[in-house]
Amino acid sequence: MSDQVSLRDVEPDDLEEFFAQEHDPEAVQRSRFPPREREAFMTHWATKVLGDPTNFVQAITVDGELAGNAVAWWDEGRRFIGYWLGRQYWGRGIGTQALALFLEREQARPLHADPYVGNTGSVRLLEKLGFRRAETVRYGENEHIMLVLDENPA
Repeated sequence: MSDQVSLRDVEPDDLEEFFAQEHDPEAVQRSRFPPREREAFMTHWATKVLGDPTNFVQAITVDGELAGNAVAWWDEGRRFIGYWLGRQYWGRGIGTQALALFLEREQARPLHADPYVGNTGSVRLLEKLGFRRAETVRYGENEHIMLVLDENPA
């Protein structure tokens, strides 16, 4: 396998795989992101993700196979990014390659990301791409690290 990473627009059929990825127990544990029920998931993607023209949404592919997604969105005046990869793509540098491609296209800065503090792989990936630690935030009982990619990285 060559691990050729690319981005493309999300297609309707991709949502089935994204739904399955969100329900992977290991991914839920690492992200501390509670999976949505099917109808809520599909509605969220149709209206809040794909239905918002201010969002930038891309499917991540590896050797032509759907591997996950990356999304940029606005929240309370700040631009955020998030990404999700299927477990079989973890630990192979695919996330780093995919987000580097995504960041070439997503030009808004500063850009924020807030991974769960225990998701060390995601934190390392974002820091490798130039994000810096800004603060610690809490979502319920979970502690997250707010990372920021500045306009002019130091």
